[in-house]
Amino acid sequence: MKRNLNNLGFTLIELMVVIVILGILAGLIVPRIMSRPEEARQTKAMIQIESMETALKLYRLDCGNYPSTEQGLQALVEAPAVGTLPGSWREGGYLEKGKVPKDPWNNEYLYLCPGTHDEYDLFSYGADGEAGGEGKNKDITSWD
Repeated sequence: MKRNLNNLGFTLIELMVVIVILGILAGLIVPRIMSRPEEARQTKAMIQIESMETALKLYRLDCGNYPSTEQGLQALVEAPAVGTLPGSWREGGYLEKGKVPKDPWNNEYLYLCPGTHDEYDLFSYGADGEAGGEGKNKDITSWD
C-alpha cells in the first residue's frame, strides 16, 4: 500500500480557520468568566451575613437581646465584658470556627445595634471599602 505523502498534515488555511474560531470563542467566553470572581465574592459576603444573622438570632434567644454596637460581633464568639452582660451566653459561642469572619475583601463586617434599617444592621462596604457604590463596589447588607 502506497501513501500519498502530500496529504499527511494540515494546510495553512485549515490552521488559520481553527485559530480564528478559537479566537472568536475566547472573545465571547473570557469576558463572562472574568466577572465571575467578583460575583463569587459578593455571594460569599451574602452567605456570611446570613450565617451571622442566624448566630445573632440564637444569641438573642439565649440572652434576651442582640449584642450592642459596643459589644459588636465579637459577642458571638466570646462573652461580652462591656454593656449589658448576657445572663445565659452559650459556652463555645455562636459562630463556627470560634471567630468572626472578615468579608471577602479582607475587611471587618460592620454591625450597628440598634440599626437604622432594622433591629440591627450588618453589612460590608464591598470591594472599595466605602459606603455606596455599584457593581463590584456595591454594599452587601442584611436589610436588602
